[in-house]
Amino acid sequence: MSEPFDAVQVIITKRDGGVIPNDQIDWVVDAYTRGVVADEQMSSLAMAILQRGMTRGEIARWTHAMINTGVRLDFSGLGRPTADKHSTGGVGDKITLPLAPLVASYGVAVPQLSGRGLGHTGGTLDKLESLAGWRADVSNDDMHAQLRDVGAVICAAGTGLAPADKKLYALRDVTGTVESIPMIAASVMSKKIAEGTGVLVLDVKVGSGAFMKDLDQARELARTMVDLGTDAGVVTSALLTDMSTPLGLAIGNANEVAESIEVLAGGGPADVVELTVALAREMLAGVGMTDVDPAEALSDGRAMDSWRRMIEAQGGDPDTPLPMSPLVEEVRADADGYVTRLDALGFGISAWRLGAGRERQGAPVIAGAGIMLAKQLGDPVRKGDLIATLHAEDVDRMARGLAALDEACDGTGALAIGTQPVQRQLVLDEVGTRS
Repeated sequence: MSEPFDAVQVIITKRDGGVIPNDQIDWVVDAYTRGVVADEQMSSLAMAILQRGMTRGEIARWTHAMINTGVRLDFSGLGRPTADKHSTGGVGDKITLPLAPLVASYGVAVPQLSGRGLGHTGGTLDKLESLAGWRADVSNDDMHAQLRDVGAVICAAGTGLAPADKKLYALRDVTGTVESIPMIAASVMSKKIAEGTGVLVLDVKVGSGAFMKDLDQARELARTMVDLGTDAGVVTSALLTDMSTPLGLAIGNANEVAESIEVLAGGGPADVVELTVALAREMLAGVGMTDVDPAEALSDGRAMDSWRRMIEAQGGDPDTPLPMSPLVEEVRADADGYVTRLDALGFGISAWRLGAGRERQGAPVIAGAGIMLAKQLGDPVRKGDLIATLHAEDVDRMARGLAALDEACDGTGALAIGTQPVQRQLVLDEVGTRS
């Protein structure tokens, strides 16, 4: 059976700045997923999209074409409203862990389909696997049951959700086309719309440790994704948040779980609490709960109860001792003053080299490896004060982790001490927010 369209003509249309017709978008995405359109043809089209851009209509159609290559989940029978959060990734970003049970404690179902870390950004599933017995793979039936009975699930996305995205992302990764905002937006939103949530809040990170370094570009990405969600009938909003410095004090896997538990117990670093509450407030506002203060559920134990039920439902032991790698090196202040730089990228790469991250898909991570900060941006210090403690399994990884801190910021180092205090603005902007 002959194909209705020709990939070369689709490429030429976009190369010359034209708008690809809807039926051709549907066909080229499906045909690429089926193997009819070759990798070299799709990579050429991806480069044309990177250079020429897409209209709002094209992006929406491309997104839905990717959704239509797989299945859609349906949570309409739960009897609860559904809300989800997606972060574009950063260093020390463990917000999903306290956020999902916090929102669930208000009777909202939170189907949090998460991923694994690659490079300097951590993965939610890797963190949770620090808990003995916890499993990331949950069947659709078990997911529905857990959402109905517990209210929250954090698990791996099934292979049936937007399979075109996995194939296309791998291609973009090796053809210099990852930066295309239309394709980033379609990649994220195809999976989130297929997931079937009613409310979606996006946490778009900006800064050295984020994919988006520039605020204007991040704002464009946020607006594009909010538009895609809104056009698909999903109540969608976005917070643009700072990722120039790590979030919280823990960078790694097991130590980030421990910090999340502190937040659920009513403590934890102020920035982690602030962002958790801000995102929870936006998720709850999306389902119509505008008169509640999610901070109360952190202080009165409701969120912790939800956490324990969520972990136990997936085979985990919420009381399991969390590992910490035994080899330790300390980083101390070399002068009096204030912490004026804790570069997120530098500390993220350091934790990755220590063993908290992976260099390729499928490689293992070391649960107990990572970094514990003793100071945050703007804190006063005296010469000799402890700034950070690095944990690794062996001397080679430790040496590489320490070297990453020295190499950061073009060799000036991930840490700087200055004479004037600096302040961090955590939430930089909002798009389509309701709270």
